[in-house]
Amino acid sequence: MQHDAPLDLQHAFRRLAGMHADAGEVVTLRSADGSVDRVGYREIAERTARLASALDGLGIVQGDRVATFMWNSHEHTEAYLAIPCMGAVLHTLNLRLFAEQLVYIVNHAEDRVVIIDDTLIPLVAPLVDQLPTVEHWIVVGEGDASALGDGVLRYEELLAEQPGGFSWPRIEDDRQAAALCYTSGTTGNPKGVLYSHRSTLLHSLAILTADSFGICKSDRILPVVPMFHANAWGLVYGAALSGASLIMPGPFMQAGPLTTLMERERCTVAGAVPTIWMDVLRYADEHKPDLSALRVVPCGGAAVPRSLMQEFEERHGVTVCQAWGMTETSPLASVAIPPADAVGEEHWRYRTMQGQIAPLVEVRIVADDGTEQPWDGVSSGEIQVRGQWIASAYYRDDTSADKFDDGWLRTGDVGAITSDGFIAITDRSKDVIKSGGEWVSSVDLENALMGHPGVREAAVIAKPDERFTERPLACIVRDSDVSAQELVDFLEGQVARWWIPDEVAFVDEVPKTSVGKFDKKELRRRLAEDELDDRHAVARPAAKPESSPA
Repeated sequence: MQHDAPLDLQHAFRRLAGMHADAGEVVTLRSADGSVDRVGYREIAERTARLASALDGLGIVQGDRVATFMWNSHEHTEAYLAIPCMGAVLHTLNLRLFAEQLVYIVNHAEDRVVIIDDTLIPLVAPLVDQLPTVEHWIVVGEGDASALGDGVLRYEELLAEQPGGFSWPRIEDDRQAAALCYTSGTTGNPKGVLYSHRSTLLHSLAILTADSFGICKSDRILPVVPMFHANAWGLVYGAALSGASLIMPGPFMQAGPLTTLMERERCTVAGAVPTIWMDVLRYADEHKPDLSALRVVPCGGAAVPRSLMQEFEERHGVTVCQAWGMTETSPLASVAIPPADAVGEEHWRYRTMQGQIAPLVEVRIVADDGTEQPWDGVSSGEIQVRGQWIASAYYRDDTSADKFDDGWLRTGDVGAITSDGFIAITDRSKDVIKSGGEWVSSVDLENALMGHPGVREAAVIAKPDERFTERPLACIVRDSDVSAQELVDFLEGQVARWWIPDEVAFVDEVPKTSVGKFDKKELRRRLAEDELDDRHAVARPAAKPESSPA
């Protein structure tokens, strides 16, 4: 029998601090003009130990929650390592939450210390009096912190005061909590998801595999995805395990600084949501940067339009790879790498799916009547998952039973699974459109609309209809003066005729959730309150036979 050694994040830290100490670095963009800080892994390890020592001196013990309210940076990387490796729980706070949500999660988690970037102080200053569990604010940077009141400490001063080195405690149970992240749910309070040492290490190993992101020591990884979102998709801990370098964008999330950073630092991997890559594509088309070093761009958080993947590949030689998951899945559950023998349309059919199920993740499809559906690529239902890094309940939440079924996470995504294990999502259960008794896939409609060169963003929602109960309404952000009728005509032959909307609403921007996903709940509210002003009725193609609703 093999030695039952704990699977904890101290193993990742030991690799970074030992065999990778002189190989990897963390590069942080500090200004829009391109100036950066470079900190090698040896120094990262030394500073991580000093941070752990400082937190220990503040009375932080195993199980305590220490929050971060930070941009992606080398300081945030140090917190990612120090907090869980000393046995405390890393709680990454979402910078984009509403004030009342931020107050709720800090109090719900009972955070004792918050590490905060000085540029973000104005976001929390009005809330300080509502956060009774926070004993100390550790400020990164030299900006004015007086609004935080008493208990303010400076990050660099705190590290400088430590003697160096730290006696890391043994993680006795690798199933103890390492990190805490709250979902950006659109109803009710955010839900807390605890990640254990074991689940986080196994998830980080998964993204190193060839059929995932294939992270290796020669990679230079740009996590555009915020470090507060689902553990930055595992990229930070994956880098620590493999020795890959990290290139951090700081607060500069615009296409120009990101693209320049990718080009100058010769990034090989860069992960972000589709809306970021849409902006980068437009910038790259205009400025023609050299992106030849990029070998893969993991993209998730929302369905990735086929047009986005094709245009990046055709015009810039960049492979955008769709992946699927959520906060509750750590987040990796599947990656869309097509079979080697898939060519032409078959290749793109695989690329536009949510991907093949990752090892150690189990998936099933459950119909409305509770029956499990076959993997035939046609039978559909709610996608449910379980596995080594899949949440089994929410943190201190009595409503968990509504989201979990005998160990299975009910994702709320509706779709099918092919016989070779590729997931094809057609909708969110709360976003499905049933028109005249037939289902309409808003995801497929959005992907088709995004293929029009005059469309920047497309979101499809249901609108009430006297005859068919519901009809799809296309909400479009234009890149040109394309008309509603042109868009409808463009859909002809790409989707079922009865899917084609009979109305289009032009909007300045599709509202987004705190993690960059389309907020269809807000669009539905605007529709209900008659706030979608620029709506246009269109003539749809000729009706199908009586079996269809149109």
